[in-house]
Amino acid sequence: MPAGRRADRSESFGEALLGQILDSAHELPPHLIGPLVADVVQRLGGRRPQVLLQDYGQLLLVPLPGEGLTGGEPHVIDHSQAGRCFLDAVPVELSQEDGVRVHVPLLDGGDQVGVMAVTLDRVDDDDRRLLHRLSGLVADLLVTKHGYSDLFFGVRRREAMSVAAEIQWSLLPPLAMIMPKVAVAGILEPAYDVGGDSFDYALNDDILHVAMIDAMGHGLDAAAMATVAIGAYRHARRAGIGLAEIYAFMDRAVAEQFGPEHFVTAQMMQLDTTTGQVHWVNAGHPPPILIRDHRVAQRLIAPTTLPVGLGGPVPQVSELGLVRGDRVLCFTDGVIEEHTSGGEEFGEQQLIDCVNHLERTGRGIRAVTRSLSHTLKQARGGRTSDDATLLMVEWRG
Repeated sequence: MPAGRRADRSESFGEALLGQILDSAHELPPHLIGPLVADVVQRLGGRRPQVLLQDYGQLLLVPLPGEGLTGGEPHVIDHSQAGRCFLDAVPVELSQEDGVRVHVPLLDGGDQVGVMAVTLDRVDDDDRRLLHRLSGLVADLLVTKHGYSDLFFGVRRREAMSVAAEIQWSLLPPLAMIMPKVAVAGILEPAYDVGGDSFDYALNDDILHVAMIDAMGHGLDAAAMATVAIGAYRHARRAGIGLAEIYAFMDRAVAEQFGPEHFVTAQMMQLDTTTGQVHWVNAGHPPPILIRDHRVAQRLIAPTTLPVGLGGPVPQVSELGLVRGDRVLCFTDGVIEEHTSGGEEFGEQQLIDCVNHLERTGRGIRAVTRSLSHTLKQARGGRTSDDATLLMVEWRG
């Protein structure tokens, strides 16, 4: 550009469209997100806008209410175009008599907030670009405003939730994180009555920190123990200490708060997302499973120490080098110790068989983890007498 000339700073149509959301976002009450989206979609030439949020059981996509938004019945994730968009995190276009119905994923850091749907007369690349950027803004808005209101919680809750489950859900990070080098996806079952299971993760620079825990018992006592264990883990992790020291800190916290007869099984990992080197300690927890080339390669059996709270010896830190595309599946004992209708324990081999079957689909980590949880529940005859939690980590290299 010649010296002295200024770039054109006049507002284009696209900037004005997205700017309407940005200009309103700061002081926008949560219940007005829907009307704002509807107004922006109308300016784009769209009709019948919907914002669909996933329910806590990850079975349905439920319409967000709001003036200008289209309501209707929830969409079943496994049997709908909106569900396909949600599971694969890609736009889905469907030709209809009155135009094209476009479904766009609402993504925030790789976590799937839900789906935005709109009908247009026709769709070109400019429409796709604007809808993609609009969906990003809407997803960020939903995540930001979630902490200010019970509106979104009420939409996503499809049945009564126990107090223990309320506590556990408030502890959780987003259920999924998809980044260029690493991906994480987790799921809790039973979603509305989970008690002692929980997990946590954090990506600090190039190191992914992961923890999975299972507090003894069920209900409020287990939820309280899980809260202390996760709080202690976060505190120790943020202090920058090693895995063995993190275990010791968690162990003291649980023992001091609940006494010698209470415990929490735990597994803590650190993955270098640059090299693929993973370190972990196991405190009485089922060993994780390594998935390579879409099949279970091995159980990561390693030395363990006593569960958190029982004053075990210093844990041995185990180490493994991952290959690009490797997935590590962590799970709680409720996944494999449930008894089927015939009286036999579900068992680890059935878990491995289910993993191998679903991995052949080649789907992303979030869709596989969700499908695995639901498949396992069906294979157990729909029974979940104990918490059954899955957490999968993928090193993308």
